[in-house]
Amino acid sequence: MRSVGSLLALLLALPTGAAFAQRGGGGLGPNGNQGNTLAPLKSVAVPRPANLEQYVRDETALIALGKALFWDMQAGSDGTTACATCHFHAGADHRLQNQLASPHNGSYALSPNTTLKADDFPFRLLANPGNNNSAVLRDSRLVAGSAGVFRIDFRQVWEGSPNEDGETAPSNPFEVNGVRVRQVTGRNTPSVIDAVFNVRNFWDGRARDIFTGATPFGDSDLNWNAAIDGNSGLTSEPIRLDNASLASQAVGPPLNGVEMSYEGRSWAQMARKLLSLQPLARQKVAADDSVLGPYAMPDGLGLTISYPALIRAAFQPRYWESEAFDAQGFTQMQLNFSLYWGLAIQAYESTLVSGETRYDRFLAGDTGALTVLEQQGLAEFRGGGSQCTNCHNGPELTAASITNFRRRSQALNPALPDTLGFFRLGVSPIADDIGGADVDGFGNPLFPGAPANLAQGVFKTPGLRNVELTGPYFHNGGQATLEQVLLFYARRGDFPGDGNLGTGVPAINLGAADRTQVAAFLRALTDDRVKFERAPFDHPSLCIPVGHEEESPGILRSLGDTPGTPSLGADKWALIPESGREGNPVPLQTFEELLAGIGADGSRAHNLMQGCRP
Repeated sequence: MRSVGSLLALLLALPTGAAFAQRGGGGLGPNGNQGNTLAPLKSVAVPRPANLEQYVRDETALIALGKALFWDMQAGSDGTTACATCHFHAGADHRLQNQLASPHNGSYALSPNTTLKADDFPFRLLANPGNNNSAVLRDSRLVAGSAGVFRIDFRQVWEGSPNEDGETAPSNPFEVNGVRVRQVTGRNTPSVIDAVFNVRNFWDGRARDIFTGATPFGDSDLNWNAAIDGNSGLTSEPIRLDNASLASQAVGPPLNGVEMSYEGRSWAQMARKLLSLQPLARQKVAADDSVLGPYAMPDGLGLTISYPALIRAAFQPRYWESEAFDAQGFTQMQLNFSLYWGLAIQAYESTLVSGETRYDRFLAGDTGALTVLEQQGLAEFRGGGSQCTNCHNGPELTAASITNFRRRSQALNPALPDTLGFFRLGVSPIADDIGGADVDGFGNPLFPGAPANLAQGVFKTPGLRNVELTGPYFHNGGQATLEQVLLFYARRGDFPGDGNLGTGVPAINLGAADRTQVAAFLRALTDDRVKFERAPFDHPSLCIPVGHEEESPGILRSLGDTPGTPSLGADKWALIPESGREGNPVPLQTFEELLAGIGADGSRAHNLMQGCRP
């Protein structure tokens, strides 16, 4: 057996995956000799827009505004849905019931309100899990997404009320025996932690690194999205910030009719409501919250400072000080709310960097930070037959990072296509989800510089820190455990036909011992500050919907019938308690533990056992 010191020396001397461009999947990755460098995450500067000061005058106030907006349940049209509703657990989701986006697909139909069980995973079950050509015992073609809002058409907001007026839409596949349930997103929720290092965000990359103020789609959005004071009242000007894919991502869900919004709500209408409300009015904020503590109400509910006050403190006056109204009666502050929202949430999420893992300490010279088994897993991850570093490379452990994009821009390999860090792994048939081959909200290709065959079915490579806490896995949420993920790679994907595998995937060689070692290494990528919700990962309380109540099996309890409209199912609610800068006394529950009921006794945080009323 090698000593710890000799293993470290071996790891640092391993080849860095040369010829990566030939071995990578779908979209090609960066030159392996550049992108596969072992280095702690702290060696990478957190990306920041070069011209941020044009819009922002106080970044501390900007972060506070972003954290309040991110966790505020009042932001959703129903007054109960926040960004954090789908990102409350290590930056991702952690719910089991009513999480299926396509409950009736394939040969394994489940009710929309079903509670997922361990036996439901993996979604594609083979007679021999190590052979993707073996008999298919179950091909569910399910997608585990995140429950959002009911399908309702927007009517109006009322100032002073978090609940908006709407009309139940006439048709909706999300119902059980005539009772509506909350809609579910079409892909699994990725973590926002460390997402600041992604050159693009969302699984398909539609959130661009250029932020133009109101939509995720970068320079495809040609609108002038900032309202400023002109000679004869309010006029408009263009917005453009680089290194801002988090801002682009942040402005997607608030108007999305599945995730947070009644269909048809505008930014100005959302602002008219939120600017009239006390921030986090029905949520507890710890007195020692690392960002919001100075503003916490003495009774712990909400903040002492208003949203307009935070905006005035954070942003340059030219973007809020006008007293003029537009033709519809909206103020400058209401019209510029998408600008505030995007930049503030990006600022907050930019603090969510998990660079204090045992892996990072090991790379910084602490040779005792990893066990021998974990070091063996690192060696296999990096230099064995796993091919892991074809996609998960560099300090960020993803080929989709801004660092790798900058290396490419510096002409180390200018022939690489726009789908940098996006790959085909055979997770689902391309026909089910075309991924990066889709178009954006303005009808333009998501990857306009890439040949169509390279964009078909590609998805962003996520970073791997805290991965033990963020199951289920892949864009369809089809694998429940790290062991299932590694077995998926060992069999070289589930749907290898029709060009649905990158050229590196068939070369994967992961035996049982290799999988044990790599799984141990992956669990060493957890930052204890995330695991125990210590600063900067502390947060306000949250009341989240966790499925719908049943009168009897398959019969949902209705909120009451309104003549001529479908009835809505009664939500079940679970409390995510607030945490302060010192975090929780117990660790977060893993998805595997949630399925097994481990931690229901209070030995794990976020076990979804404590009820609440929003």
